[in-house]
Amino acid sequence: MARRVTITDVAQAAGVSVATVSKVINGRYGVSTTTSTHVLGVVDKLGFESSLVARSLRSTRTHVLGILVAEFEPFSAEILKGAGAGLEDSDYELLAYTGAKHSGGTGWERRYLSRLSGTLIDGAILVTPTVVDVGAQVPLVAIDPHAGPGDLPSIESDNLAGGLLATRHLIEIGHRRIAFLAGRPDLESSRLREAGYRQALAEAGLPVDDDLVRSGDYLRETAFRPVLDLLSRPDRPTAVFAGNDLSAIGAMDAAAQLGLDVPGDLSVIGFDDIPEAAQTNPPLSTVRQPIQEMGATAVRMLIALLDGGTPAPSHVRLPTSLVQRASTAPPR
Repeated sequence: MARRVTITDVAQAAGVSVATVSKVINGRYGVSTTTSTHVLGVVDKLGFESSLVARSLRSTRTHVLGILVAEFEPFSAEILKGAGAGLEDSDYELLAYTGAKHSGGTGWERRYLSRLSGTLIDGAILVTPTVVDVGAQVPLVAIDPHAGPGDLPSIESDNLAGGLLATRHLIEIGHRRIAFLAGRPDLESSRLREAGYRQALAEAGLPVDDDLVRSGDYLRETAFRPVLDLLSRPDRPTAVFAGNDLSAIGAMDAAAQLGLDVPGDLSVIGFDDIPEAAQTNPPLSTVRQPIQEMGATAVRMLIALLDGGTPAPSHVRLPTSLVQRASTAPPR
């Protein structure tokens, strides 16, 4: 049986580098039209096949990185944008994978990795994984793991500082009765944002009213009801700090349902700065975490692990910043 043609064979026959051949066959920029035409001619002549599995069988490397998410939603979409940008100047490709929302739950990472590692991907990025002790056969990097940093290299934003920023902003413009709409209780990031809320109140000498702390589960739909209940009280809060932008938008929905004006009757601030935050009416004040930078950093860390160059840091925490828009104002 004839030996399979490899990408190295094509590069040698064409008189170019392996990286150049990779760019040509994957339609990337950075190669002249003349060189591209020449390389494609050699590919046709030699009968080179560049499927992922074929690449894996030939060289034990596919030069494909997996990015695994429980579901595609605004946060993971921004991570994907950043991960794509992080591939620049590399010969790696990106495979985004989810088993859809119904196949999530604790341990989804193990199921996904068992399907992809070994033949399709050289390494993987796990976005908000529920567990990190997955026993994978490929290098892994975690973004915002549920339980916080563990043994895997990981990236997160400074959630505690972000919680402080949001709550201090509301206090500084005059609010004293501030509700907090928490995220999912199993997420370390959610706990840290609440800790920032509580710390900022304590610093200002304001008591924490636990009746004003509710769970929005990080979703617009599930945030609506608890905020509706808060705003229906005779001693309703004058401001809400929501644990993410989606639940902040749910809080604005609840205010609209009751005929309350944002920010006249209720100030609302979120967390994340997803694109939808600037498109609400009024535009949402929020705490920006550098989501795309998190994706790009994860890619660079994973490539460093795979290529054996500069060792990847064990943990990266990126700064958060306040984005003040029109949904927050001094109380009437």
